[in-house]
Amino acid sequence: MNFFEEQARARRNSTRLVVLFALAVLGIVVMVDLLVLVMVGPRPGALLAAALGTVAVIGLGSLFRIASLRSGGEPVALQLGGVPVPEDTRDPHLRRLRNVVEEMSIASGVPVPKIYVLEQEAGINAFAAGYSASDAVVAVTRGALERLNRDELQGVVAHEFSHVLNGDMRLNIRLMGVLFGILMIGIIGRKILLHGRGFRNSATLAVIGAALAAMAVGSLGMFFGRMIKAGVSRSREMLADASAVQFTRQTAGIAGALKKIGGLDAGSRLAHREDAEEVSHMLFGEGAGLSGLFATHPPLIKRIQALDPGFRAEQLSRLQMKWRSLPPDGLQEDVALGLVAPGEALPGVDRALSITPPMVAAQVAQPRDEDYERAHALVSAISDALHDVATHREAAMPLVLALLLDARSDVRERQHSEIVARLGVSVATEAAHLRETYLLTLHPMLRLPLAAMAFPVLRRRPRPELGTFLDTVHAVIHADNRVSLFEYCLGRLLEVQLREALDPGRHIQFGRRKPGNVKSEFATLLAVVAQAGNPDDAAQAQRAYLAGMQRVLPRDHVPYAPPAAGVQALDAVWEPLDALDPLAKQVMVEAITAAISHDGQVSVAESELLRTICGVLHCPLPPTLEQSPRGGGLGQGRSDRGALAGRR
Repeated sequence: MNFFEEQARARRNSTRLVVLFALAVLGIVVMVDLLVLVMVGPRPGALLAAALGTVAVIGLGSLFRIASLRSGGEPVALQLGGVPVPEDTRDPHLRRLRNVVEEMSIASGVPVPKIYVLEQEAGINAFAAGYSASDAVVAVTRGALERLNRDELQGVVAHEFSHVLNGDMRLNIRLMGVLFGILMIGIIGRKILLHGRGFRNSATLAVIGAALAAMAVGSLGMFFGRMIKAGVSRSREMLADASAVQFTRQTAGIAGALKKIGGLDAGSRLAHREDAEEVSHMLFGEGAGLSGLFATHPPLIKRIQALDPGFRAEQLSRLQMKWRSLPPDGLQEDVALGLVAPGEALPGVDRALSITPPMVAAQVAQPRDEDYERAHALVSAISDALHDVATHREAAMPLVLALLLDARSDVRERQHSEIVARLGVSVATEAAHLRETYLLTLHPMLRLPLAAMAFPVLRRRPRPELGTFLDTVHAVIHADNRVSLFEYCLGRLLEVQLREALDPGRHIQFGRRKPGNVKSEFATLLAVVAQAGNPDDAAQAQRAYLAGMQRVLPRDHVPYAPPAAGVQALDAVWEPLDALDPLAKQVMVEAITAAISHDGQVSVAESELLRTICGVLHCPLPPTLEQSPRGGGLGQGRSDRGALAGRR
């Protein structure tokens, strides 16, 4: 899977969705006009009014549903009865789920999503919803928590993360809003039939006739809606299964989850059938019981055999008989498998990494097994106490501010005053305490994972508090009138992710710009990166700049000119560069990498810089850039991967 190609494919699917929707609307309008023609005869005025009225109902219905989903994936989770998973939960099932999601987030380079559990659902299922990684929600059923072991749960979560990363999640939530409109006429018919019983006899027949006609039209809308969902969704599920294998580098997890869906009576069905129908295209497994042309997922046995070619249908029958008397218990299976957390040490702060631009571009949004292992090691390297601080409601803001406190005491005093003026003495004091207690010896590779862990807590704060917090971050960064690239990128990353989470539908769009349309922006970004990496060597900085420009604009001559505003000149480049066509973003990532690695090596600090820039531009990178040989990872193998269930 290539992230940039998948983003381009998702944009094309958005166009395809519009075309299919237009054809569905046309079909419904034709059916309504045929009914009007039968009832009142060939009257052009009546036919035109019926057509316009139908289009208005469909359009208003879609706009209403799209508006209701504008806040992102959380309304979908709540609609299905989802319950948020607390950051400080001690429930072993919920703790294991949160650990898996946090590690996958760090491995893929995206913010930790909101995590929900569908407590009333015994079937094994899951979904991801939202417009972007900043407002994403990952929800799993209680059945998945109880029946799946950790490898299987990891496979399911990896499947959902592939939807987050490749643009399917954004398409899926738009599909919910658009399809609601073509179902509106049928909904109106059912409501009329339900409430029309009180009419007198002379009116009852007319009301029932109108309701039945509306329901007939609605059935056509249902037909088109199911066909569109099946056409858009089915092939994507097979790719998401393959992506989950690519992420986790093993097939046993996701294949085991699919086998349990087929072997348990509850399967993947959701109890809320009407809600399951609306979100069926978003689910890990078939949730509404649809089959044939209307199935949003490939046949279960086909998905299993794609992962385990030797598996046969009769084996599924044997599993059904076995689990009917003794259903599987996920936590007990974890113990039996002997999963142990890896203990790989983090690389030295001064260690140089050997990377190439194509290597980094290929890593965007494609965490491999070794990335997941390294993410696990990163999480394991964060003490329980510091993890609790990052996920505590009152401590998350001071912790992020503590990450930005300067090493010089006079600057820290000014930063302290800025915090006190906006958030109070207690927050300023706590930030200083956290810096002294935890952060002075913190490995630089743990700063962004810590911020990622704090993100779910931060975005639940009231909007005015978030505004004040972002103002405080800005003031702390500018307290010495000099802004380092790390300070700028961390502050910008926080602002982008928090503002997108507050109003996700407004900020996330598929880009269409080409590199030739943003020459000056490319020049500014690469000049800032080159200067920041070589502050005392202008000639070396120029060579780094030219290495990047050669990647993205090889036929253009744009002279090296470090901006006078330094890193703050980047304020003008984010929006144009974020609007690049997905495939152009691939070239952009290669160009930035070429500038940073022009001397053939990248420091740990520079690798973190690259990750923050890519994060702001919605090209998430795994936690470490250097790739191990296939099968290497942290040198721990499958048996000791990922079990944090007993860690906290």
